[in-house]
Amino acid sequence: MKRRDALAAIGTAVASGVAWTAARAQSSPGVTATEVKIGHTIPYSGPASAYGVEGKLESAFFKMVNDQGGVAGHKINFISYDDGYSPPKTVEQVRRLVEEDQVDFLFNTLGTATNSAIHRYVNQKKVPHLFVATGADKWGDYQHFPWTIGFQPSYRTEAQIYTKYILANVKDPKIAILYQNDDFGKDYPAGVKDVLGDKFDKLVTTATYETTDATVDSPLTSLQASGANVLLVVAIPKFAAQAIRKVYDLGWKPTFIMSNVSISVGSVLTPAGPEKAVGMLSTNYFKDPVDPNWANDKGMREWRDFMAKNMPGADLTDASYVYAYAVSRTMLQVLQQCNGDFSRENVMKQATNLHDFEVPTLLPGIKVSTSPTNYHPIRALQMMRWDGKTWGLFGPVIEGAGS
Repeated sequence: MKRRDALAAIGTAVASGVAWTAARAQSSPGVTATEVKIGHTIPYSGPASAYGVEGKLESAFFKMVNDQGGVAGHKINFISYDDGYSPPKTVEQVRRLVEEDQVDFLFNTLGTATNSAIHRYVNQKKVPHLFVATGADKWGDYQHFPWTIGFQPSYRTEAQIYTKYILANVKDPKIAILYQNDDFGKDYPAGVKDVLGDKFDKLVTTATYETTDATVDSPLTSLQASGANVLLVVAIPKFAAQAIRKVYDLGWKPTFIMSNVSISVGSVLTPAGPEKAVGMLSTNYFKDPVDPNWANDKGMREWRDFMAKNMPGADLTDASYVYAYAVSRTMLQVLQQCNGDFSRENVMKQATNLHDFEVPTLLPGIKVSTSPTNYHPIRALQMMRWDGKTWGLFGPVIEGAGS
């Protein structure tokens, strides 16, 4: 009798546990006993469509995870919509993801202006807004927007690093900045001003462009006329490639720095003409796929094996694929840390509790770390120079303070 009673008690406990798990799954949008829905927006069309390959890789990555059995018995339903890099369209698609598709959380939505358009909405809804694909400094504002977290280094920190380099290496610098006229672009002059202080107005000339512009030829011609000997271009790939060509055609030879969102050989340098960018500077935090130093690197072999199996025929010179693999590996780590509890609260808790997580495609010495008071997962960068064929890293890995 005692044995039967004990077995009955165990059976009751197991049934209760199953019922609790099912109830919890039903009370968490986007989560069932067998599935987790993840929402995503990216420009598969429009002026920033070069980034669309990132969404394609992420779709392939989660398919691979599902083929391997999923995470804690759950398959990933990755729902990715095109927003054309248009903030109103992003709002429309994200509302669709949250209210109609009822995703558990959002992952790696791309663009500063586009994420700014949904920032307040997703926080009011308490939907985890994880590892956004933009380096705007404000994604680290855990006090006012606790449901949104960044991934890549802050644009403002990146600009501070460039400015310190300029002051140390360029005699009598006069700096010209071409930047996109939105929150993405505006972080860069702000970072330059952080370092220059009251010297900013004397040393810096700025010009902007809109993503609806046909070219950036006119503002670049104006900046050349300022007599600047340093040029910082803050642009998405389409306009970055245009800028490289125009500076070359003008015969202008400033110390040329390109923001690191537009350093891909496949989507920027090849369309521009690799020879036209020789000597151009930037920074990076992940391994460049065309750098021969990584030919036998374990992490990059893992990435190339993934690409061969899951994205045959893709352009292996496009660094966007390396970035997307890094952020996808980080997302998988968060899901694994959830230990089967995919409630929105626990997903956010695990996303903000990553401790020196090593991603195989990040540069040596750069790790992913977060905490409830650190929403800047990556805070380090390394300077690099384009030699016509590849990016050459130089100097130390530089930590940024972030905010």
